[in-house]
Amino acid sequence: MSEAPLRVMVVFGTRPDTIKMAPVVEALKATPGIVSIICATAQHREMLDDLLTLFAIVPDIDLNVMRPGQSLTAITTRVLEGMEPLFAQWRPDVVLVHGDTGTSTAAALAAFYARVPVAHVEAGLRTDDPWEPYPEEMNRRITTRIATQHFAPTPRARRHLLAENVPDRQILVTGNTVIDAFLRTAERNATYQPACWNALDRERPWIFVTAHRRENHEAMESICEAIEAIADLPEQPEIIWPVHPSPQVAPVVHRRLDHVAHVHLLPPLGYAETVRSVAAARFVLTDSGGLQEEAPCLGRPVLVMRRQTERPEGIEAGTLELVGSDPRRIVERATALLRDAALYRSMSQASNPYGDGQAAERIVADLLATYRDGRRPTAFSPSVKLSCSG
Repeated sequence: MSEAPLRVMVVFGTRPDTIKMAPVVEALKATPGIVSIICATAQHREMLDDLLTLFAIVPDIDLNVMRPGQSLTAITTRVLEGMEPLFAQWRPDVVLVHGDTGTSTAAALAAFYARVPVAHVEAGLRTDDPWEPYPEEMNRRITTRIATQHFAPTPRARRHLLAENVPDRQILVTGNTVIDAFLRTAERNATYQPACWNALDRERPWIFVTAHRRENHEAMESICEAIEAIADLPEQPEIIWPVHPSPQVAPVVHRRLDHVAHVHLLPPLGYAETVRSVAAARFVLTDSGGLQEEAPCLGRPVLVMRRQTERPEGIEAGTLELVGSDPRRIVERATALLRDAALYRSMSQASNPYGDGQAAERIVADLLATYRDGRRPTAFSPSVKLSCSG
């Protein structure tokens, strides 16, 4: 009699966790002996659907929890209530959640209540402050307490988990699945010319900007002040800023920068457009988490507009630099990257410590090892230098 297939429920709901779970979904579907159950909470409805199309993902379940002006409590409540009946209906053996979103923590808690094991992708990221980033830092700490399998992207993340008394046998260093997604998208769209490029001067350096985190809402005016000053530098860089639709972000950014020369305020870009635009930029200014890992994969330095980062490996490797939200500091470091060839070369050619493009396969192999054959995959070693810049 053949063994029943392993039933893996994958839950995601925001743009970042959809990108990072897409390679895992692909690997699950390509692996014999696994039935994948795809649950989209649609915590970010308007930023989710284009990704589902791009990665050819058709959810089995769409909770459609997003509401205008939704609070963190409302998101958590709707995901919990939406997940509750699914366990009896779909009978998963394990629930796979990602990172630090409200979706991941609420889905993990719902699975715990249903006595279904939880596996955590991108586990072990930490800052020293539970309020930064908010609420992500506490979300991922809570998910760690619930999960029984922890897929750490780096050895440092593994050390964080060990320090919190997570058993070593429950941890596997995989690299980050965002590198899998980014490399595959860059390869598939290598000649793609996004329509948003039509208004840009190809003779000037390009800077790719994003800013949206809650801890930067009060600093958005300062960030806009910095962007205006950078646009006025003698180099006259072309600044590409896909503006997050948050009511704490978009109105401020448009009021301050709508009529500033060389600043191109765009609606949120599709993922393929984002990948190509990052590849074409000289460097990235962001408060995003994923871009701290993605941009260095294509040899693009990153100035991080935050006081802390849960990705210190990039600081140590030299691919990232923390600049906070002080406009003088942002302008100073952006100017340095525009003018200092040695600095730019050192940041753009540093090794990316975040993955080799095989994280999803390691995750799926470990799920099978845990529930079936007992043979664990080899962990990712960031000492291997990637050749993915371009």
